Amino acid sequence: MNFVEELRWRGMLHDIMPKTEEELNKGITSGYIGFDPTADSLHVGHLTQIMTLTHFQRAGHKPFALVGGATGMIGDPSFKSQERNLLDEQTLNHNVERIKAQLASFLDFNSGANSAEMVNNYDWFKNFSFLDFIRDVGKHITVNYMMAKDSVKKRLEGDSGLSFTEFTYQLLQGYDFYHLWKNENCILQMGGSDQWGNIVTGTEMIRRMGGGSAFALTTQLIKKADGTKFGKTESGAVWLDPVRTSPYQFYQFWLNSTDADAKSYIRIFTLLDRETIEALDTEHDAAPHLRVLQKALAKDITIRVHGEAAYEKAIKSSDFLFGNVGIEFLNELTDAEVKGIFEGVPNFNVSVTELREGINATELLAGKTAVFPSKGEAKKMIQGGGVAVNKNKIATPEDIFNAENLINGKYLVAQKGKKNYFLIIAE
Repeated sequence: MNFVEELRWRGMLHDIMPKTEEELNKGITSGYIGFDPTADSLHVGHLTQIMTLTHFQRAGHKPFALVGGATGMIGDPSFKSQERNLLDEQTLNHNVERIKAQLASFLDFNSGANSAEMVNNYDWFKNFSFLDFIRDVGKHITVNYMMAKDSVKKRLEGDSGLSFTEFTYQLLQGYDFYHLWKNENCILQMGGSDQWGNIVTGTEMIRRMGGGSAFALTTQLIKKADGTKFGKTESGAVWLDPVRTSPYQFYQFWLNSTDADAKSYIRIFTLLDRETIEALDTEHDAAPHLRVLQKALAKDITIRVHGEAAYEKAIKSSDFLFGNVGIEFLNELTDAEVKGIFEGVPNFNVSVTELREGINATELLAGKTAVFPSKGEAKKMIQGGGVAVNKNKIATPEDIFNAENLINGKYLVAQKGKKNYFLIIAE
């Protein structure tokens, strides 16, 4: 497998330094990508780089995942409008450990000569004094060189300016590359297209400090077909951590992709081969309403991030809302998973004490909660057979609900018609 060609046909390649492909074709090559630990989880915006490392390893090369325990304390200014909040060491260490665990599920750390390795730049920066750094490293890169970077120019022309702290970031990232080149024979740095300037600074530092050669490759920044930012929903980022974004929400994110986005995403975010993807394209184009591409995409990536069992739960969760899976399914789920299914659905709270005593249907749905705006409307729709609690139609407006009806000892699920859900939480 040719790594660069793989990125090309998948639509991932953006920039590549001359002679990089020839160097990769000589044999096993070590390369790295950096991840800033600004949160205790990666999100789908990081997946392009994770997949780049994955393809790199599958092509027989040795991937390094650098977690920026040191640079995360500063924040990369590249094409950002303002400075990041600085994180304390304890928070960063926690984030680093969580991210390490997530990356380990994508890369093979026990595959012989091309085993993946994880490194933390805090390990080589923690004892590096400021005076030593500016004397031994800073003297090799001129201010003119640093000022010429587009990412720096943009910030200097903006309203917020650029702090000295951020200005030094490209030196720190450049030194990361130099350190890995010198100590790990790492000759390639990869990243998103917004990282090109920082990566090239690293190759320049290797040339000036070590008299060596190194290479650079960047991938496309992923956007939706309509030009909006990829990886964001109304509720925020889509995280790889199942506590932050439940597997059901994660699955739905991919399933809800537009046709145009799904054609792109299935190439970028899955390991399906070209022949399989082209066959799926043909099948999808013949019957777009079946959403063949979206289902294949959502299945592949949900299984790789969360596992087969979580994928099956996500499917059953969808069937629960839109199919024939019974209410007992909710007993298999954690609180976070239940709330994940009903994200965006109106939530109401009732007193568990009152529920133990019993509340009639009309009072429950139009008195204790606002499922209906009035008791009269609630009675009318109940009498018409259009209201259910826990997927059982309410027979009369006077039906009584009590604590025995609670799912997981905590929830009631109300429905108006087939598609309008409401989650009632007993507290």
